[in-house]
Amino acid sequence: MQKKATSQWPEVVVSIGDKSYTQAVRRAAKAGVLRKIGSKIYSSNLKDTPENIIKRHRYQILGQLFPKAVISHRSALDGGILAEGAVFLTYKYTRTVQWPGLTVRLVRGPGPDEEDTLFLENLFISSRGRAFLENLIPSRERKGFIKKVPLDSLEDRLDRMARIYGPEELNRLRDQAHRVAVRLGMEREYAALNKLIGGFLGTRPDAKQVTAAGRARASGEPFDPQRVELFAVLTAYLLHDVLPVYKRTAISPQARINQAFFESYFSNYIEGTVFEVREAEQIIFENKMIPHRTADSHDILGTFQIVSNSKWMETTPKSSQELIDILQHRHAILMEVREDKMPGRFKDSINRVGNTIFVKPEEVRGTLIKGIEFYNQLPVGIAKAIFMMFLIAEVHPFVDGNGRIARILMNAELDVANQSRIIIPTVFREDYLLTLRKLSRMHDPIPYVKMLLKAQQFTAALPYDVYEETLGQLHACNAFLEPNEGKLVIPYCK
Repeated sequence: MQKKATSQWPEVVVSIGDKSYTQAVRRAAKAGVLRKIGSKIYSSNLKDTPENIIKRHRYQILGQLFPKAVISHRSALDGGILAEGAVFLTYKYTRTVQWPGLTVRLVRGPGPDEEDTLFLENLFISSRGRAFLENLIPSRERKGFIKKVPLDSLEDRLDRMARIYGPEELNRLRDQAHRVAVRLGMEREYAALNKLIGGFLGTRPDAKQVTAAGRARASGEPFDPQRVELFAVLTAYLLHDVLPVYKRTAISPQARINQAFFESYFSNYIEGTVFEVREAEQIIFENKMIPHRTADSHDILGTFQIVSNSKWMETTPKSSQELIDILQHRHAILMEVREDKMPGRFKDSINRVGNTIFVKPEEVRGTLIKGIEFYNQLPVGIAKAIFMMFLIAEVHPFVDGNGRIARILMNAELDVANQSRIIIPTVFREDYLLTLRKLSRMHDPIPYVKMLLKAQQFTAALPYDVYEETLGQLHACNAFLEPNEGKLVIPYCK
C-alpha cells in the first residue's frame, strides 16, 4: 500500500508492509484521523461500529492479512462467512483470530490448488471437489466450532445436485475430487467420498446413507424432499382439522351419469379444452366427435369414461404400487389418442407451469411412494381426497393430463366413502389454482382446504336426476362464467 494524505485514508487500512507505511498509520491513529478497530486494522470512519466496518470489508482484510489463504471446509460449502460470523481459512499455520463481528479460524494446510477459484485479490476459495474432501477430514469440535458440515448435510447437497443437474453431476464432482486428492494427498478422504457417491448412484451397495433422501436415491427410488415436506404440512393440518362431511347426492343411475357429464366438462375446461355445453353433449351422449377437434373430443370422452365407471371410481390404492398402477391405467384411457403425451407412461422430461417446476422424472416414483405413506395416515373420505388431489397435482407425473387425473383420484376417494364428489366450475378456476399455488409455494394449506370444501358444498347442493334442471342450476350459480365475470353462488343451489 502507498501512504495516503491525511484526508485521503480509505475507510479500512490494514497496517502491513514497509516500516514507513506502518509508522504513517500509527501517526494518523495518534492524531485521531484513524482509529484502531482490530489487530492491524484501522479505519478513517470514526462513526460506524467496528463490526459494521469490518463486515463491509472483511474479504479485503482477509486477503491482505492472509495472502493466498483458501476459504475452505464448511466455509467453502456455504460460500464464505458462516451464519455465526466465522470463516475457516486454510493457511500456513493454525490460529484463531478474533475481530469485532468476525472470527477467523486458520487451519494449517496446502495453499491454493490449480482448480481453486480466486475469490478476491489474494483470497481463494476451495473448488467444489476440494471442499467435499475437506468436509470428510476427521475433526473435533473446538471452542464451539467444528470445521466440517455433518454427514447428513453432505448427503443433502449430493442429493440436491443429482436432482437439479442429474446423476452425471455427481460423476463430475467425483472426477474433480480425484484430481485434487492426488495433488493434495487426500486419498483417504477421496475414498470416503467415492463410496458416498457410489452409494447414491447405486454402484456401492456397501455404502450406508444417513438421510432418507440418500437411502431412497441409493435404492433407485429417489424422491423430492421439498415436496415430501409439503405433504407433511398438509397431512398435519388434515389430521387436526375437523372437516365437514357432505354426503353423496347423486344416487340414481341417471343422476350419476349427469354428474359425471358435468364433472368431465368442467375438468377439461379448466385445462383449456373448451367446448360449448351442447358440443360436449354430442361428444359424450352421441359419441360424435367435433370436426377438426378429434383429440380434444377424445379428452372429454376419456374423462367421462373413467368418472362414470363405478368400478374404477370405487378403486383406491392400498399401496404405492397400486397407486402407480391406477394412475397409469387411468391416464392411458384419458390420453388414448394423444401418443405424443405418452398415455399411461410417466414423463421423461421436466414439466413446469409458469415459475413452478414439478418433480423431476427420476423422482416421480419415489415421491409418490413417500406420498402414499402420508395418505395412509389419513381417515377415509374428504381428508384422503384433499391429500390425493394435491399429491398428484404437485408431483405432476405425466407430460399432460395431470390436473384431470388428480381430480379423478380425488373423487374416487369420495365415492368410496359415499361422500359428495367435488366439481370445480369455470368461475371457481382461479380460486382453485391460486390456493394450490399458495400451498405449493408458501406451505399454507388452509386456503386450499377451504377452497375444496366450498367446491364440495356447491357440488352436493346441485340436483342431478334431471339433466336440464342440473344445467339450469349451474347457470344460476354462475358456474359457466369466467372468473373475472362473477363469483360462485351456492345459496341458489337447492
